Amino acid sequence: MPYKVLVVEDSSFFRRRVTDILNSDKNLEVIDVAVNGIEAVEKAKRLKPDVITMDIEMPQLNGIEAVKQIMKSAPTSIIMFSSLTHSGAKSTLEALDAGALDFLPKKFAEIAKNTEDAGALLRQRVIQLARKNSGPLRKQALKPIVSKRERTSIGSRTDSIKLASPIGGAVRRSQTDSDYQLVAIGTSTGGPIALQKVLTQLPENFPLPIVLVQHMPASFTKAFAERLNTLCKIKVKEATHGEKLQAGHAYLAPGGKQMLIDGSMKSASIKVIEDTSERIAFKPSVDITFGSAAKVFGGNVLGIILTGMGSDGRDGSRLLKSKGATIWSQDEASCVVYGMPQAVTNAGISELSLSLGDIAPSILKKIMSN
Repeated sequence: MPYKVLVVEDSSFFRRRVTDILNSDKNLEVIDVAVNGIEAVEKAKRLKPDVITMDIEMPQLNGIEAVKQIMKSAPTSIIMFSSLTHSGAKSTLEALDAGALDFLPKKFAEIAKNTEDAGALLRQRVIQLARKNSGPLRKQALKPIVSKRERTSIGSRTDSIKLASPIGGAVRRSQTDSDYQLVAIGTSTGGPIALQKVLTQLPENFPLPIVLVQHMPASFTKAFAERLNTLCKIKVKEATHGEKLQAGHAYLAPGGKQMLIDGSMKSASIKVIEDTSERIAFKPSVDITFGSAAKVFGGNVLGIILTGMGSDGRDGSRLLKSKGATIWSQDEASCVVYGMPQAVTNAGISELSLSLGDIAPSILKKIMSN
């Protein structure tokens, strides 16, 4: 039986386009449309769709307010359509905070190089969110969806970082708690709220720097970092090239670029580079950042993979693990999409699978217990 989708959009052209794209997959059925937020709230209650696609700017009741009301009266998986602007980023982050689970650019040319790929990505995202709330499917071990581009080896790019280096025998023992010098966190779908929940629990005197990789467009990362900084006790900022890593600071990888760790363990800095390669699916990439952290910090890293689609982070985590680092992952039950955490768990790389609510307390116990 196909998943039921409600399309909410005031533009008749875009409504038809999204409806046609979704209905082209036998696993999806657009059961109705709504032209404003008021209709969306009413139809969400009455029709009980599995997923809602939601525009932000609409008459009578905007998408953010509609999300708030739907999550109170008829909780549903919601994916937002957003403009790739700074103001669009702020509105999208507000919608995610209100309960939406994912977002995509409204202009399909900004999603992929051609309409076919953009449509495939939209269908893929909607199916993943539908599975999130599907009882029988939630009990199955869902395989991460990995694109052809992502399956391509990425070890040949970016300063010759060999992300898939074989461990070759017994893995070195993890460092003692007092030896950690860096926390590295990677995430994708569902990540903005997951990161917010983790980082807001860390104290101002957190003794280590933190590097964050969230799959996000270039126009979003600055606004996201600014939002986190207003909510957290630690300092959060979009990373800039050449700045030194400092304790109690979290550095968010800029969208559309790659963030590497450079220098030495005692004097590590951020290296931000342009990446025009089509061999690497994600910009920023968790694998790239984690791989560079392994080169500089060796085993003195606590790496954490949070909710997200695909398997980015698996190879970088494997390299960290081979150096003696500790790798944790978010558990399936608390993930929006159990793709990236599942990839490191199934590969035997993750040492602990933790509920989202347990991650920050576990970090504090691990890092600050001594």
